[in-house]
Amino acid sequence: MTALRAFSPLDLFKMNLTNLDPLTENYDLHFYFQYLAKWPSLFTVAEGQQGEITGYMMGKVEEDPPYLHMAQHYLPWHGHVTALSVAPQYRRLGLAQTLTGALERGCEEQKAWFLDLFVREGNETAIGLYKGLGVFRRVVDYYSDDPTGRKAGEDAFDMRKPLSRDKKRQHIRENGESYKVNPEDLYNG
Repeated sequence: MTALRAFSPLDLFKMNLTNLDPLTENYDLHFYFQYLAKWPSLFTVAEGQQGEITGYMMGKVEEDPPYLHMAQHYLPWHGHVTALSVAPQYRRLGLAQTLTGALERGCEEQKAWFLDLFVREGNETAIGLYKGLGVFRRVVDYYSDDPTGRKAGEDAFDMRKPLSRDKKRQHIRENGESYKVNPEDLYNG
């Protein structure tokens, strides 16, 4: 049986099952500790019966600075999935959905408008997992590499799930795959 619990710094020594996967982004220690310090309630691990880390979710809540409130691509207070990884032998058991649900509840508690994540256009498994989230927009060449080797970079889908605060569903859109933006539009309005 797997149990969810808050991330601990010592968990970094037990994450090989999840991080030695080509689809998992790896970060330096500072990055993990930064998330632990700033968003401890949104950093969750799934732990197996033997104490092994079978998966983890790193999330945060944020918004664009006030001077961008009138910008076309302004982002209000929202939750963001920074990293979600499940060890290969624990996949297809619903663990990713369980971890995502924990983050969603944490974002609801912090009154976020929506929960978002960026998914590689070619990562059909992740797109299938998050099909309940709509695609808000396509970010052209968001990733600097394309694992298929077809082009220099790979597009990302900005996928979003509206939370209970967004009663009018104003932070989602239909046919988001066709709405293209450049990476620089994400963070500077």
